[in-house]
Amino acid sequence: MAKNKGVEVPETYQIRLSMSVSPHIKSRDDVPRIMRDVVIALVPAALGAIFYFRAGAALVMAVCIMSCLVTEYLCSKFLFGQRVVIDDWSAVICGLLLAFTLPPGLPLWIAAIGGACAIFFGKAVFGGLGQNIFNPALVGRAILLASWPVAMTTWKAPASAVDAVTSATPLGLVKESAAHAAATLPRYTDLLLGNVSGSLGETSALLLLLGAGYLFYRKIITWHIPVPFIATVFILSIFTRNPLYEILSGGLMLGAFFMATDMVTSPVTPRGRIIFGAMCGGLTWLIRNYGGYPEGVCYAILIMNSVAPLIDRYTIPREFGAKKEAAA
Repeated sequence: MAKNKGVEVPETYQIRLSMSVSPHIKSRDDVPRIMRDVVIALVPAALGAIFYFRAGAALVMAVCIMSCLVTEYLCSKFLFGQRVVIDDWSAVICGLLLAFTLPPGLPLWIAAIGGACAIFFGKAVFGGLGQNIFNPALVGRAILLASWPVAMTTWKAPASAVDAVTSATPLGLVKESAAHAAATLPRYTDLLLGNVSGSLGETSALLLLLGAGYLFYRKIITWHIPVPFIATVFILSIFTRNPLYEILSGGLMLGAFFMATDMVTSPVTPRGRIIFGAMCGGLTWLIRNYGGYPEGVCYAILIMNSVAPLIDRYTIPREFGAKKEAAA
């Protein structure tokens, strides 16, 4: 019991104030913990890639990760004078995501160059983690595709397809001609399980969804970007192609759940994220249907990364009681 002006006040009704500096709301989550969760979420798809493409997939992933780690260390230590933080798992994530966008038969020296470019041009030159404008893994893929287009579009058939050494991707078949594709397109079960040609991250829509479910469970990502992304592609594809085939094939699942949701390069407001995801989906559909490449996820996300700050500017809620700025 405490006394207030001679009146005893039960402890239940006493107010206890604790003086401290901000932030006043703390979380156990930090960068290494979040990055490790993303790595865990990508493990099923990585194992699926190794199952279908054998040692080639494992080597591409290992080379990309090592290249990113070495480049991160060298840039931080000797070029930009930044704090060396290769133990925060961000370089591992960059290398693994880059590998997921590459064909399994890609020469390893090209994969190594891709990892170095992803870290240097996509991250280090902007000041390091948290300051980059574009998704580093997609920057690396875009550079490789522009530099070695033949190697980047030479696909290896899964190990189960013993009758072929190389094979076009499902989206490539659709792009070539609808008449030809109708007889050769893989079954939906193959798209779900991953028994198709393509980049390592296209191995299995089901395994990617399993990893995405883990990220939702851990509250690393929300629905605001991936759902509008996938829904927009599905709705627009109703007027041009098979919408279900469009969302199950290619890099859409990988891009929607693991690339576009990058905390650094996407908007911070819920409304802004919905706009961001929907526009990523619209650009993906445009590039797939009217562009020179059968896949458009990479360039769609990179383009939207550049306008994410603008989306934030117009979707951040106005402070309570604040007045709108007067028109100039």
